[in-house]
Amino acid sequence: MGITRNVGLMTALRYKGQGPMLTFVLHRLGGMGMAVFIAIHMLSSFLGGKGGQFVNAIYEHWSFQLVIFFFVLFHAINGLRITIIDLLPKLLEYQREAIWVEWLVFIPVYGFAVFVIVSTALGSGG
Repeated sequence: MGITRNVGLMTALRYKGQGPMLTFVLHRLGGMGMAVFIAIHMLSSFLGGKGGQFVNAIYEHWSFQLVIFFFVLFHAINGLRITIIDLLPKLLEYQREAIWVEWLVFIPVYGFAVFVIVSTALGSGG
């Protein structure tokens, strides 16, 4: 027997779950982003020719790479946090602190990746 929730869309949009809700949403978007990347990559392989080159141009573009890397990196770090809390349930009471640590790891790593991707795209790297 499932739980029945009578929550309207506007009530759901006003929910202020803060850090835990943001990581929940970004984790799901990260999984979907990786699925889109894999689908596009497979599509380019199946199409071949000019169609494949067009699709390759999309996922090889630096702006697409920035978005995909954001999703992949966040998904990986958040998944590590979730795994640690699952393995050590006593840490559940420190979930908000763990989310802060997650962001403290994510931001500099992603910042460095942005620097490398953009500088390479602009031709000044490597």
